[in-house]
Amino acid sequence: MGLALSAVQGLTSKPAYHISDLYELAGSRATAYRVMNRLLELGLAERLNRGYFSIRSSVSQPYSIWPYMVQSLQSYRQARYFGRAYDDSDVNYAKRALQGVLTLDYRAYELTGFQTPHTYYLYVDNVSRVAGELRERNFSEGRAGRVAIMQKTGSFDNEIQRVYLDCLAVGGRSSLDAIAIELLYPDSLTVRGEFRADLVAKVKEDLSVGFG
Repeated sequence: MGLALSAVQGLTSKPAYHISDLYELAGSRATAYRVMNRLLELGLAERLNRGYFSIRSSVSQPYSIWPYMVQSLQSYRQARYFGRAYDDSDVNYAKRALQGVLTLDYRAYELTGFQTPHTYYLYVDNVSRVAGELRERNFSEGRAGRVAIMQKTGSFDNEIQRVYLDCLAVGGRSSLDAIAIELLYPDSLTVRGEFRADLVAKVKEDLSVGFG
Protein backbone atom coordinates (compact mmCIF):
# COMPACT_ATOMS: atom_id res chain seq x y z
CA MET A 1 0.00 0.00 0.00
CA GLY A 2 2.85 2.38 0.79
CA LEU A 3 4.33 2.06 -2.71
CA ALA A 4 0.97 2.62 -4.35
CA LEU A 5 0.36 5.71 -2.24
CA SER A 6 3.77 7.31 -2.77
CA ALA A 7 3.65 6.69 -6.52
CA VAL A 8 0.17 8.07 -7.08
CA GLN A 9 0.66 11.08 -4.83
CA GLY A 10 3.47 12.09 -7.16
CA LEU A 11 1.07 12.50 -10.09
CA THR A 12 -0.05 15.95 -11.15
CA SER A 13 -3.79 16.50 -10.86
CA LYS A 14 -5.84 15.73 -13.98
CA PRO A 15 -9.07 13.86 -14.85
CA ALA A 16 -7.35 10.75 -16.26
CA TYR A 17 -3.90 9.17 -16.36
CA HIS A 18 -2.12 6.67 -18.57
CA ILE A 19 -0.22 3.75 -17.07
CA SER A 20 2.94 5.25 -18.57
CA ASP A 21 2.52 8.20 -16.19
CA LEU A 22 3.47 5.80 -13.40
CA TYR A 23 6.61 4.33 -14.99
CA GLU A 24 9.09 6.87 -13.64
CA LEU A 25 7.33 7.32 -10.29
CA ALA A 26 7.15 3.57 -9.68
CA GLY A 27 10.69 2.90 -10.91
CA SER A 28 9.83 0.46 -13.69
CA ARG A 29 7.09 -0.60 -16.06
CA ALA A 30 6.47 -3.84 -14.15
CA THR A 31 6.20 -2.02 -10.82
CA ALA A 32 3.84 0.52 -12.37
CA TYR A 33 1.45 -2.28 -13.31
CA ARG A 34 1.68 -3.73 -9.79
CA VAL A 35 0.84 -0.30 -8.39
CA MET A 36 -2.06 0.02 -10.81
CA ASN A 37 -3.45 -3.38 -9.83
CA ARG A 38 -3.14 -2.54 -6.14
CA LEU A 39 -5.02 0.72 -6.60
CA LEU A 40 -7.78 -1.15 -8.44
CA GLU A 41 -7.97 -3.73 -5.63
CA LEU A 42 -8.29 -0.99 -3.03
CA GLY A 43 -10.97 0.81 -4.99
CA LEU A 44 -8.82 3.92 -5.34
CA ALA A 45 -8.60 3.70 -9.12
CA GLU A 46 -11.02 2.95 -11.93
CA ARG A 47 -9.87 1.43 -15.20
CA LEU A 48 -10.81 3.40 -18.30
CA ASN A 49 -9.93 2.54 -21.93
CA ARG A 50 -6.56 1.69 -23.50
CA GLY A 51 -4.33 1.94 -20.45
CA TYR A 52 -6.01 4.98 -18.97
CA PHE A 53 -7.36 5.17 -15.44
CA SER A 54 -8.82 7.67 -12.98
CA ILE A 55 -8.02 7.93 -9.27
CA ARG A 56 -10.05 9.00 -6.26
CA SER A 57 -9.22 12.25 -4.56
CA SER A 58 -8.91 10.30 -1.30
CA VAL A 59 -5.44 9.17 -2.38
CA SER A 60 -4.26 12.60 -1.25
CA GLN A 61 -5.13 11.77 2.35
CA PRO A 62 -2.15 11.15 4.67
CA TYR A 63 -0.89 7.58 4.79
CA SER A 64 -1.91 7.34 8.47
CA ILE A 65 -5.58 7.67 7.41
CA TRP A 66 -5.49 4.87 4.85
CA PRO A 67 -5.97 1.93 7.25
CA TYR A 68 -9.18 3.54 8.45
CA MET A 69 -10.49 3.98 4.91
CA VAL A 70 -9.77 0.48 3.59
CA GLN A 71 -13.07 -1.06 4.70
CA SER A 72 -15.01 1.86 3.25
CA LEU A 73 -13.12 1.62 -0.04
CA GLN A 74 -13.73 -2.11 -0.34
CA SER A 75 -17.43 -1.77 0.45
CA TYR A 76 -17.89 1.04 -2.06
CA ARG A 77 -15.97 -0.84 -4.76
CA GLN A 78 -18.29 -3.84 -4.33
CA ALA A 79 -21.52 -1.83 -4.22
CA ARG A 80 -24.32 -3.06 -6.47
CA TYR A 81 -26.62 -0.52 -8.10
CA PHE A 82 -30.28 -0.95 -8.98
CA GLY A 83 -32.86 1.14 -10.77
CA ARG A 84 -36.44 0.91 -11.98
CA ALA A 85 -37.70 4.39 -12.86
CA TYR A 86 -34.25 5.93 -12.26
CA ASP A 87 -35.67 8.84 -10.32
CA ASP A 88 -36.67 9.71 -6.74
CA SER A 89 -39.36 7.03 -6.77
CA ASP A 90 -36.64 4.35 -6.65
CA VAL A 91 -35.15 5.99 -3.57
CA ASN A 92 -38.58 6.31 -1.96
CA TYR A 93 -39.19 2.61 -2.49
CA ALA A 94 -35.83 1.75 -0.90
CA LYS A 95 -36.65 3.92 2.11
CA ARG A 96 -39.94 2.07 2.63
CA ALA A 97 -38.93 -1.48 1.84
CA LEU A 98 -35.24 -2.06 2.60
CA GLN A 99 -33.64 -2.67 5.97
CA GLY A 100 -30.06 -1.62 6.57
CA VAL A 101 -27.64 1.10 7.65
CA LEU A 102 -27.74 4.25 5.54
CA THR A 103 -24.50 5.97 4.51
CA LEU A 104 -22.96 8.45 2.06
CA ASP A 105 -25.30 10.79 0.11
CA TYR A 106 -28.60 10.46 1.95
CA ARG A 107 -27.20 9.88 5.43
CA ALA A 108 -24.75 12.77 5.03
CA TYR A 109 -27.68 14.96 4.02
CA GLU A 110 -29.66 13.86 7.08
CA LEU A 111 -26.70 14.80 9.26
CA THR A 112 -25.73 18.07 7.61
CA GLY A 113 -28.40 19.28 5.17
CA PHE A 114 -25.46 20.30 3.01
CA GLN A 115 -25.67 18.74 -0.47
CA THR A 116 -28.67 17.43 -2.36
CA PRO A 117 -28.29 13.63 -2.29
CA HIS A 118 -28.40 11.49 -5.39
CA THR A 119 -27.75 7.80 -4.65
CA TYR A 120 -29.28 5.86 -1.79
CA TYR A 121 -26.38 3.85 -0.32
CA LEU A 122 -27.40 1.17 2.14
CA TYR A 123 -25.37 -1.40 4.07
CA VAL A 124 -27.31 -4.66 4.27
CA ASP A 125 -26.71 -7.99 5.99
CA ASN A 126 -27.18 -10.08 2.85
CA VAL A 127 -26.51 -8.40 -0.50
CA SER A 128 -27.65 -11.37 -2.59
CA ARG A 129 -30.98 -11.61 -0.81
CA VAL A 130 -31.71 -7.88 -1.10
CA ALA A 131 -30.64 -7.91 -4.76
CA GLY A 132 -33.16 -10.69 -5.36
CA GLU A 133 -35.90 -8.71 -3.65
CA LEU A 134 -35.18 -5.71 -5.85
CA ARG A 135 -35.27 -7.81 -9.00
CA GLU A 136 -38.65 -9.21 -7.92
CA ARG A 137 -39.87 -5.60 -7.85
CA ASN A 138 -38.66 -5.06 -11.43
CA PHE A 139 -35.42 -3.28 -10.55
CA SER A 140 -32.55 -3.80 -12.97
CA GLU A 141 -28.91 -3.91 -11.95
CA GLY A 142 -26.54 -1.37 -13.47
CA ARG A 143 -24.35 1.59 -12.59
CA ALA A 144 -27.09 4.09 -13.47
CA GLY A 145 -29.25 2.85 -10.61
CA ARG A 146 -29.90 5.22 -7.73
CA VAL A 147 -30.24 2.49 -5.10
CA ALA A 148 -26.91 1.00 -4.05
CA ILE A 149 -26.52 -1.90 -1.64
CA MET A 150 -23.28 -2.86 0.11
CA GLN A 151 -22.34 -5.73 2.38
CA LYS A 152 -22.40 -4.68 6.02
CA THR A 153 -18.85 -5.29 7.26
CA GLY A 154 -16.51 -3.53 9.64
CA SER A 155 -17.36 -1.41 12.66
CA PHE A 156 -20.56 0.58 13.04
CA ASP A 157 -20.13 1.33 16.75
CA ASN A 158 -19.66 5.02 15.92
CA GLU A 159 -22.14 5.56 13.10
CA ILE A 160 -21.17 9.17 12.41
CA GLN A 161 -17.50 8.20 12.23
CA ARG A 162 -18.32 5.44 9.72
CA VAL A 163 -20.34 7.78 7.49
CA TYR A 164 -17.47 10.28 7.69
CA LEU A 165 -14.90 7.66 6.68
CA ASP A 166 -17.14 6.44 3.86
CA CYS A 167 -17.38 10.00 2.52
CA LEU A 168 -13.65 10.52 2.97
CA ALA A 169 -12.82 7.31 1.11
CA VAL A 170 -15.16 7.93 -1.83
CA GLY A 171 -13.79 11.44 -2.30
CA GLY A 172 -15.05 13.85 -4.96
CA ARG A 173 -18.26 15.58 -3.88
CA SER A 174 -18.41 13.23 -0.89
CA SER A 175 -15.29 14.96 0.44
CA LEU A 176 -17.45 18.04 0.94
CA ASP A 177 -19.92 15.96 2.94
CA ALA A 178 -17.02 14.74 5.08
CA ILE A 179 -15.95 18.33 5.74
CA ALA A 180 -19.51 19.28 6.70
CA ILE A 181 -19.74 16.32 9.10
CA GLU A 182 -16.41 17.27 10.67
CA LEU A 183 -17.54 20.87 11.17
CA LEU A 184 -20.90 19.91 12.69
CA TYR A 185 -19.93 16.82 14.69
CA PRO A 186 -16.31 17.32 15.83
CA ASP A 187 -16.85 15.52 19.13
CA SER A 188 -18.08 12.39 17.34
CA LEU A 189 -14.88 11.89 15.35
CA THR A 190 -11.71 10.24 16.58
CA VAL A 191 -10.21 9.93 13.08
CA ARG A 192 -10.04 12.98 10.81
CA GLY A 193 -8.80 13.53 7.29
CA GLU A 194 -7.05 16.53 5.80
CA PHE A 195 -8.65 18.94 3.36
CA ARG A 196 -7.66 21.98 1.32
CA ALA A 197 -8.25 25.20 3.21
CA ASP A 198 -10.33 26.69 0.41
CA LEU A 199 -12.72 23.72 0.45
CA VAL A 200 -13.16 23.96 4.21
CA ALA A 201 -13.82 27.69 3.93
CA LYS A 202 -16.40 27.12 1.20
CA VAL A 203 -18.26 24.47 3.21
CA LYS A 204 -18.24 26.71 6.28
CA GLU A 205 -19.73 29.52 4.24
CA ASP A 206 -22.40 27.32 2.70
CA LEU A 207 -23.35 25.86 6.08
CA SER A 208 -23.50 29.37 7.58
CA VAL A 209 -21.75 28.05 10.65
CA GLY A 210 -20.25 30.68 12.90
CA PHE A 211 -16.62 29.95 13.61
CA GLY A 212 -14.85 32.54 15.76
